[in-house]
Amino acid sequence: MMSNQSHDAEFDVLVIGSGASGMATAVTAASQGLKVLVVEKGALYGGTTARSGGWLWVPGTHLATEQGIHETPGAAKAYLKDQGGTHYDEARVDAFLANGPKAIEFFTSKTCLQFDMPPVFPDYHAEAPGGTAGGRSMVTRPFDARQLGDKVKTLAPPVPELTVFGMMLGSGKELWHFLRAFKSGESFLYVAKRFGLHFLDVLRHGRGMTLTNGNALAGRLAKAGMDLGIPVWLNSPAKKLIMEGDSIVGAVIEHEGQSVEVRVRRGVVLAAGGFPHDIERRKQLFPHAPTGREHFTPSPTLNTGDGVRLGESAKGWLDPTIPNAAAWCPTSLVPRSDGSTGVMPHFIDRAKPGVIAVAADGHRFSNEAFSYHDFVQDLVKACKQRNLGEVMCWLICDHHHLREYGLGAVAKFPLPIGRHLRSGYLKRADTLAQLAQTIGVPEQALAQEVATFNRDVPRGVDSQFAKGSTAYNRYQGDSLVQPNPCMAPIAQGPFYAIRVVVGEIGTFAGLLTDAACRVLTQDRQVVPGLYAVGNDAASVMGGNYPGAGITLGPAITFGYVAGMQLASGASVISR
Repeated sequence: MMSNQSHDAEFDVLVIGSGASGMATAVTAASQGLKVLVVEKGALYGGTTARSGGWLWVPGTHLATEQGIHETPGAAKAYLKDQGGTHYDEARVDAFLANGPKAIEFFTSKTCLQFDMPPVFPDYHAEAPGGTAGGRSMVTRPFDARQLGDKVKTLAPPVPELTVFGMMLGSGKELWHFLRAFKSGESFLYVAKRFGLHFLDVLRHGRGMTLTNGNALAGRLAKAGMDLGIPVWLNSPAKKLIMEGDSIVGAVIEHEGQSVEVRVRRGVVLAAGGFPHDIERRKQLFPHAPTGREHFTPSPTLNTGDGVRLGESAKGWLDPTIPNAAAWCPTSLVPRSDGSTGVMPHFIDRAKPGVIAVAADGHRFSNEAFSYHDFVQDLVKACKQRNLGEVMCWLICDHHHLREYGLGAVAKFPLPIGRHLRSGYLKRADTLAQLAQTIGVPEQALAQEVATFNRDVPRGVDSQFAKGSTAYNRYQGDSLVQPNPCMAPIAQGPFYAIRVVVGEIGTFAGLLTDAACRVLTQDRQVVPGLYAVGNDAASVMGGNYPGAGITLGPAITFGYVAGMQLASGASVISR
């Protein structure tokens, strides 16, 4: 039982949450000479960031110009205005675009953070005004976890379903090699070496030491914090804010069995990861989840909306009218050997050539190669319009496709598929008619959809939903397949299906903030001493998903903005 005894502590800045936005804020503020404390509700640090893909979307960086990619003046702003729609906030967008390049320059030159930018990674809507075919999305460079020392033991792990034998696969070139391991001698040697080093690390250290994707970003930020001597209190939830007059002057933290009043001279920063596991908030804001439970997320279970509620307790405001309250992602539920259930996000498998998605009526409803966010919006709309009840669909492929590319949590050849068949995760039948019976969709409808798709394959034009028609579609397909890298026949039995439901990879609805990350009331008055970043703040994208990394890019950028604001004289709390 927790004692009521209070032990006070005083810092310049208190950051609540240890994901990318919180740690970016802490590192920036500490680099400017401030005394910073980070508190984390859970026993592990890294938050949603540690489970993420580790991509950042930031236009106009030096990483782009070093590759000869130069932003057309005004293009990025035009793109975000187009994408932001009714919730376009010009002041915050301007702050993001102005400070994004500065943030990347700061972190890559002053800390251990490093990123790699592929020359071609299209915006998700590259054909929209201001969209581009590359130069805005970058991925965190792999990181040697041994640099963290004992702190590696408390780094949150990646989603197990996104690993192979516990090994994280890096996005981009590494994933490319793994997909071609049995087609290219170079790729085979790369994969063999990667596995060899991984298993050697497991023998020596009990886990792989090459961190990639979001785990690498969380690890690098932790190392940057360690280098600056920033304390991180684990198992230390924030219980309430401390207010004097109109100003937030600290928070009450549960720490080591005590209720600690942490006082601040500059401000409290809310960076607790949004509300993906807040059932009541989901019920309020997720149209596909009328009870709040018809939703499945790979986000950390402790992300229950603490930061948003703390902000609201100080009269901060969450705008419930944002078009999309979260970054939607199709997910499948994976039975694990220990009896638990994993949540597998379907990011790119839908874009591969020989797969289509059908709703419960057996009919397609979307371009399967659309971004995960767009795909889910189409799914929700189709289920509502067709009166299908539960929002779900099936991914359909044939044997050749499954062994060539894998699907969901089912890995490609040579890894076995038996356990997924036995668990019921993967459905199989010798014919399409039998598959339709197995998954409970109308036989004629499924046969019709497959026949139409197959008929379109030779000319490479999807007559129904234009799969493979955009730059992003084609990037996620298979460039070796022509004339359309996203289309191949579904013809070689047996046939397979995986059930897909709605999830997300982070919430978009959050506290209203200004361009300096200060929390605002509903009438847009500043709450003195209170800041919000990351998923605790309303998305600067206005509820849309313009490109890979539009959560972490703003998280790092606005973490930098908040840190610099806190370091300025303007952030001193008057008492």
